[in-house]
Amino acid sequence: MQSVDRAVTVLELLARNGEVGITEIAGELGVHKSTASRLVSVLESRGLVEQLGERGKYAIGFGIVRLAGAATERMDLSRIGQSYCDSLATELGETVNIAVRDYDVAINISQARGTASVTAHNWVGQRTPLHATSSGKVLLAHAPREDQDRILARKLEQYTEQTVTAARQQRKDFELIVRDGYATSYEEFEIGLNAAAVAVYDHEGNVIAALSASGPTYRFTRKRVREAVGYLREAAADLSAQLGFLPSVPGE
Repeated sequence: MQSVDRAVTVLELLARNGEVGITEIAGELGVHKSTASRLVSVLESRGLVEQLGERGKYAIGFGIVRLAGAATERMDLSRIGQSYCDSLATELGETVNIAVRDYDVAINISQARGTASVTAHNWVGQRTPLHATSSGKVLLAHAPREDQDRILARKLEQYTEQTVTAARQQRKDFELIVRDGYATSYEEFEIGLNAAAVAVYDHEGNVIAALSASGPTYRFTRKRVREAVGYLREAAADLSAQLGFLPSVPGE
């Protein structure tokens, strides 16, 4: 914990002063220059700080920009996406969520409860499995192959009798999800709960989130789920455009 605290102190010092030398850093931390140098070297290897010229002072690196950009993007997505969740929840009468991938799980960042919902679980901030939820399937289907391999190499948890845990079947499902543009979950995560989800894209064409609708099986039937996909696609396309995504035109 001491190393983490020192690393944060170094970053704060650089952010405050712009350019700082090892002697100043050591003085701020109250450590020997060799200790400060080792710490800065680790931060430099991760791109969080950079040296200005040979044996010069240090400044904040572009790695910080990358981390800040990711945080800003997620906050923007939550803020902009909330209105889409609200509108869809009104149209469909079901609960609508936006989820992003957080390493090996999906985490919900926005939610709106439909008019037909009597009670609804608050999914915001909740982590859900990638292999058993509609949002998770969308995110995993568009994840890098190495991430898919790592997750599918494990023993996947069986949440209900409908949960697909076979890696081979999961890969077949990925192909269909990418081809068809949506994923479904029929009581795979919770008994009595159906859901559908579609992808949301960023300005570079990467899938950064999933927009989903879910409801009880007695009301959100398979037919209603298929109907909801059209609404989800339209909303996701608008949301993606708000985030700067410009879909390619066939033939270009």
